[in-house]
Amino acid sequence: MGNLPKLKPHQRPSLIAGLSHVSVKGMEHGKGLVFSFKHFDRTQGQNFEDWESNQLLSKMLNEFHGYCLRPHFAECLGSKFTVYGKFPGVSKFKHPKQVPPDADWTRIHIQGEPCVIGHMFQNIFYVVFLDREHQFWPSAKKHT
Repeated sequence: MGNLPKLKPHQRPSLIAGLSHVSVKGMEHGKGLVFSFKHFDRTQGQNFEDWESNQLLSKMLNEFHGYCLRPHFAECLGSKFTVYGKFPGVSKFKHPKQVPPDADWTRIHIQGEPCVIGHMFQNIFYVVFLDREHQFWPSAKKHT
């Protein structure tokens, strides 16, 4: 047993071959939620480093992971995940040029006030802003 030759990487059995029961057919477009950072705006809101130093980045990623596990996008909609539609008339943010003018603006509450702001197209949530102070769509304070 101790004298077996060491196998080179190309000689080792494939780990992927053992997953032959898995199929991409269950990953058809339009079912589950997908996140994209293609339209992320680094000039408004906060950056990833700020969210990381405030322990929000891992909370955001955990929230995203939970949404991605749902088999159908429609299951994501609720009090924390809201599609607004058009860009708000009163906002501390400006509509970025990389985002289409007819985008369906959406927010996901991460924890309390902090939100991730983006827009939806089919089952893709394009992250645009990290909004720690809820300034994208400011609302009156409740119970104060």
